[in-house]
Amino acid sequence: MSRRTKWSLIIGLVVVVGGGIFALTAAKRGGKETEVRLEPVGKRDLVATVTASGTIEPMTKVDVSADITGRIVRIAVKEGDWVEKGQFLIQIDPGLYEAAVKRGEALVASSQAALVQATANLDQAKRNWDRVEELSRTSTTLISTEQVEQSRTAWEVALANANSARAQVEQSRAGLAEARDQLGKTRLMAPMSGRVTRLNVEEGEVAVPGTFSRETALLLTISDLSVVLAKVQVDETDVVRLALGDSVRVTIDAFPDSTFTGRVSLVANSATLTATQTAGGSSDQAVDFDVEITLDNPPAAIRPGLSATARIITDTRKDVLSIPIIALTVRGHEAVPNESVKGAAAPAARDTSRPGAGKGKEAEGVFVVRGGIATFVPVKVGIAGEEHFEVLGGVQAGDTVVAGPYQVIRDLKDSTRVRQQEAPEGEAAEGGSR
Repeated sequence: MSRRTKWSLIIGLVVVVGGGIFALTAAKRGGKETEVRLEPVGKRDLVATVTASGTIEPMTKVDVSADITGRIVRIAVKEGDWVEKGQFLIQIDPGLYEAAVKRGEALVASSQAALVQATANLDQAKRNWDRVEELSRTSTTLISTEQVEQSRTAWEVALANANSARAQVEQSRAGLAEARDQLGKTRLMAPMSGRVTRLNVEEGEVAVPGTFSRETALLLTISDLSVVLAKVQVDETDVVRLALGDSVRVTIDAFPDSTFTGRVSLVANSATLTATQTAGGSSDQAVDFDVEITLDNPPAAIRPGLSATARIITDTRKDVLSIPIIALTVRGHEAVPNESVKGAAAPAARDTSRPGAGKGKEAEGVFVVRGGIATFVPVKVGIAGEEHFEVLGGVQAGDTVVAGPYQVIRDLKDSTRVRQQEAPEGEAAEGGSR
């Protein structure tokens, strides 16, 4: 065998071995699979909800405050007592105000006496003026012009004094009425029937008007708990989904084993501004809206101020096609002529906060697995339940989609080979329920 032939055989052998090694490596690479959690597309009932937290409040409550300054000498109720409208509540020391009433009464008596005297002087001056006027008409020689003028002036002065005395009487009477009104304010009565849900003071403390601070002047609060509300704050992104009459399930921290039903009775039209937002005018902070929920059958032991969480049902779907929420992702996608995705939203994404959003033409979709290959398929979704989206188009019942883990879905590429994730026994049930 010639040298040339030997080298030809050697080179051929190297090529064959090298090709075999390359083919084996390529086969191994092509056979690498990504472990994922798979879930079939199926039908189920979905309930769309908005969850918000807040406190329990009565529909009607009255804060009883002091309109005058004085020491509290008697409190006739305790916190938790039921009171009827007009019932006596608190007595403020009336001594100072009783003295003011007595002074007012004395001023009225004095001004009335002055009015009687002024009226008598006016009558006398009027009679003198009438006589002088009659004499002046009878004979100009019997009385001088100066005497006539003096008599008329005396009558006008008496008239003015009488009017002044009459005004003094009215003024003193008004002062007396004010003093009596102030005295009446020392005795506080219940403005409505209800339960005393807050008592801020004790006997011996000084009651002050709420000129500068309403909280400082507050003595007690009476609440009508016949109608109980759960007042919650709902984020601006969710409030547009609410409507009056939406059914609600309310949990109250003080009653951990019970769930209460109710209805949305009020949705605020303006946002609730925090003190920081009001002062600085900042719009970077979260914006919430007040929502009131009327409870159907509140517990008898309920109290204002209890913490509550409301689960407001905004929409329901019965037996609809659905996909796991975690399965929905966003990818760049260019529709092709033979692609048929009935009802799918191909070019636009609903949630730009998802990974990859906002970069070129994108679509919301899921990775459908066929023959072990994950292929991105655009879908159109409807309402969101707790764990699943309603799907309106793009996939069919029985299709298998990648349903986790989240990090894998986030980084998954189109046409990637995948296989079912082998979960530990303790997690199998959890993984299957998602």
